[in-house]
Amino acid sequence: MDIKSGTLLSTIADTKGVHGITIANDLNKGFISNGKDTSVTVFNLKTLEVITKIKVTGVNPDAILYDEFSHKVFVYNGRTDNATVIDANTNKVVETIKLEGKPEFSVTDGKGNIYVNIEDKNSITLVNATTLKVEKNWSIAPGEEPTGLALDNKNNRLFSVCGNNMMVVINTEDGKVVATVPIGEGCDGVAFDEVKKRIFTSNGEGTITVIKQENENKYSVLETITTQKGARTIALSKTTHQLFLPTAEYGETPPVTKRKSKTSTFN
Repeated sequence: MDIKSGTLLSTIADTKGVHGITIANDLNKGFISNGKDTSVTVFNLKTLEVITKIKVTGVNPDAILYDEFSHKVFVYNGRTDNATVIDANTNKVVETIKLEGKPEFSVTDGKGNIYVNIEDKNSITLVNATTLKVEKNWSIAPGEEPTGLALDNKNNRLFSVCGNNMMVVINTEDGKVVATVPIGEGCDGVAFDEVKKRIFTSNGEGTITVIKQENENKYSVLETITTQKGARTIALSKTTHQLFLPTAEYGETPPVTKRKSKTSTFN
């Protein structure tokens, strides 16, 4: 979609059980994780044509991350507790990294460090982007079931949003928890605006929690914005500072995080 006009430009087909997307602007490629056929779709950013599909080395590829530092794509397989690593230049699988639990979301500092939430272990794993080895596993207690993850690279702070209505702030230099902040229910995503010093959590209950970064160790809830129920994931435009939250219309039961969306209601 054209974010200025909202016009639909193209559709990339055959993304069965699509979970995530990551962009390699320097290589003119996009990578899409397809959970139901254990693959990654590679496409051309300019023409939007599919280049190839890559089979991953795990089950249910979910979160996906491109690391420009190493020119690698990290694909996190939710049902096999591992990550498939793809060379973004050649589109070839080069490694499989065993993780301590179910990976959720991941970020890179662009300097060789990859961070990934481990949902069922209430932890964050640090992976070396060069050696492709796990270096650290940090507890994020009292946070539970972490999902979305964002990074303040300047201040060495990770923002991990959790299933127990909490955002946990972690120091990337030592893995210590430095702050916790209450957020809405059903959160699955978080975005950090480094210019405005704001953190936004997308909560499936139908809200955004806006958090002010007062300094690297102090955070406070600024306001709560009403959205549409089911808007659990989030993207931030660094140029316009706009937020984008995809969702659809859902039935009333079961809970919103488990409901099926109604056909042709995506917005």
